Amino acid sequence: MTEQERRFTRGLVEVRAVGDSRTIGGYAAKFNRLSQNLGGFVERLDPGFFAKSEGDGWPDTMARYNHDDNRLLGTTEAETLRLLVDGTGLDYSVDVPASREDVLELVRRGDVRRSSFAFRTFADDWGMTEDGFPLRTLLSGALVDVAPVNTPAYMDTSTGLRSLAEQAGADLTEVRAAAEAGELARFLGRPAPILIDLASGGQGDPHPLLALRQRRAELEQRRTF
Repeated sequence: MTEQERRFTRGLVEVRAVGDSRTIGGYAAKFNRLSQNLGGFVERLDPGFFAKSEGDGWPDTMARYNHDDNRLLGTTEAETLRLLVDGTGLDYSVDVPASREDVLELVRRGDVRRSSFAFRTFADDWGMTEDGFPLRTLLSGALVDVAPVNTPAYMDTSTGLRSLAEQAGADLTEVRAAAEAGELARFLGRPAPILIDLASGGQGDPHPLLALRQRRAELEQRRTF
């Protein structure tokens, strides 16, 4: 999947130093925290989600107020934006330019209190919460930007529903209708399709998604020993 998605965190954005410092920051994302209801499902962010972006040196990542191209605050390339992954999540610090004095003032006064991040998902997985509610886990992806925001909101979640439709072998229209009716759980009980190779006598191999889930289960089992 390559479509851009956005999420926000309840962590506060703050001025990071005293005196004349123009640095603000906070957690743009937090790991293993269940989101609010996104329209029939919830999400959580795996601690390894940003591994590729971090390993690549956070290429082309920006900080933008409200994700607005006209409100650029800093970039990793110019080292005016610094990113750090720790046990809690993705932390950012950005040196606000003088031309964005309004953003600095809004953060300092407490009018702007939330952060957000934009990303593209490479891999995700679907399951259920302990309460039996559909759960999407974001496993890996690419970070696009981080942003202090004054109107935090989950954006269009159609990418998540499209992912579920693909994994369940279902029609997207059907999945969207189920989301509106609060019935996404029924798609999570479907067995993954099996691809049959007629040339091999009809034995075939498991669908790649099923094989991926089996490998994940094996890894989790090994971690418990």
